[in-house]
Amino acid sequence: MALQIPTSKKGAAPAPGAGDGLRPTLAELVQLRTLAQRRPAARRGSHHLTGPAASPLRGRGMEYAESREYVAGDDARHIDWRLTARSGKPHTKLFQAERERLTLVVADTSPALYFGTRVRFKSVQAARAGALAAWAAVRDGDRISILRGASREAPVAPASGTRGALRVLDALHRWYSEPPQDDAGLGSALEHAQRVLRPGSRLVVLADPRSLMDIPEVRWPALAMHHEVVVLLLTDAMEQAPPKASLPFHSGEHRLELDLGNATQRQRWSREFVQPLHAALERLPTRGVRVFALRADAASDAWLPLLGRAPAPATA
Repeated sequence: MALQIPTSKKGAAPAPGAGDGLRPTLAELVQLRTLAQRRPAARRGSHHLTGPAASPLRGRGMEYAESREYVAGDDARHIDWRLTARSGKPHTKLFQAERERLTLVVADTSPALYFGTRVRFKSVQAARAGALAAWAAVRDGDRISILRGASREAPVAPASGTRGALRVLDALHRWYSEPPQDDAGLGSALEHAQRVLRPGSRLVVLADPRSLMDIPEVRWPALAMHHEVVVLLLTDAMEQAPPKASLPFHSGEHRLELDLGNATQRQRWSREFVQPLHAALERLPTRGVRVFALRADAASDAWLPLLGRAPAPATA
């Protein structure tokens, strides 16, 4: 069960319309649209322009369109073997280009996120970051979906525009108001994401740093090879720099006291909170993943410049 400590009002002031910092409100998630709109929209290519402007076509897609005779330079991986066998001439498959990219938000709902000491809980910051990802997707003309690790709840169906964003905001509000009872873990959520994503999608992962410790290393380069992957690590100021003092905590009806002035206790604290964050910040960029440590009391939009930035090359 997650430990909780009463929140203090030190740090950044809550935005207008924000709740009590313990649970996200739909009003504050909707209001974040203004912050997302400050980010320039993705440029669309046209026959009037040259240079690196983004095309509205999102790659070749996965939907089969037709087959034609193979010509030199075609990708041999797309040969239509059945038609080739019937006709006696090599044929290749053509696929329908996707005009809307999918932005998929993966929400970690580990109990460790429902904790905070300044301004808001990490869970509230996760909801706010997810809302910003949804509004940025609207600005970029993407379809939007969200899922979490759960055995009984299906992902939110992809949709574009304000309707798609509001569906995602509703899920964020429900999931981060209190810990879901059927949380199956971030690993389960990423497995599901890998099955539904198509090449060229954008993946935004909201996670507690400790949740990443159970993710197989091979999963990250496999995702980054075909998608834009951004991982936001939700942290709390006290987790990373606890005072050397005896602190009271409560979890439900239970109360305990940790002596963080004790060297052994501080080493254990570091293993639980500090080391997982540092390991993720060092490791994920080498896997082609953009990563950002987002403190609960920080500006919720501080990570937005990562969207669209070229990732570091992945390594084995």
